[in-house]
Amino acid sequence: MIGQDVAVIVPAPDPREVREASLEELARLRLPLPPPQFPLVWEPGDDIELRPTAEIEARIAVLHLILARCFGMPPQAAMSWLLASHLVEMVTPPEFQFVTGAKGDHRSFVLHHDALFSLAWVLGLTKQLDPTMPTDDRLVERLPHIPEGETFRQWRSRILAAPQHPADAAALLDLHYCLDWSYLAVSRAGRTLPGLVDANAIGQRRWALEWAVILRGPYHDEPPGWEEVDLST
Repeated sequence: MIGQDVAVIVPAPDPREVREASLEELARLRLPLPPPQFPLVWEPGDDIELRPTAEIEARIAVLHLILARCFGMPPQAAMSWLLASHLVEMVTPPEFQFVTGAKGDHRSFVLHHDALFSLAWVLGLTKQLDPTMPTDDRLVERLPHIPEGETFRQWRSRILAAPQHPADAAALLDLHYCLDWSYLAVSRAGRTLPGLVDANAIGQRRWALEWAVILRGPYHDEPPGWEEVDLST
């Protein structure tokens, strides 16, 4: 089992002020703005927290292993690493099928590179999550050195996770909620995007933030599992 941290629950910032800042960023990037009825991510009076650090670290490690499989790591070596790291229970059923038998959409698993990058930002392993810039080339040094046999426990003791404040992570979630709409609109229109990141990458980053940021309030369900994150709106 992965140890659990003490949750830090804080009042959510004013969703309208956060949305105004998100729309200002879209305007700065010369992106189309969502319609006026575009829903807020949370309501006034809600609370927010981040998933436990150890749980986010485990998700990063699993995604990193998935990417290693995408680029040629043998299934036996991947399973050996998961077993040595006591992470088998943290792998979702679709991921397990891919790790053990390469079943599933290889391209969709490769895209998780940006979800991993987003989670690394949540834990302070990378300093920025710029929607116009690709993933940090130096990030790989801050991830488990799987080919060298570094286990999950060894990696956790090597890094110094410094999780973002929940309000900052929630604000970035709202921005990516809006960016996801805008990037898809630009892509459908055949227009040029503002940087080196495409709509798929933005969607992956939003996926990770939707999973990592837990919203508490009368209109929120229990936090979703990794495969249960809803990106349909």
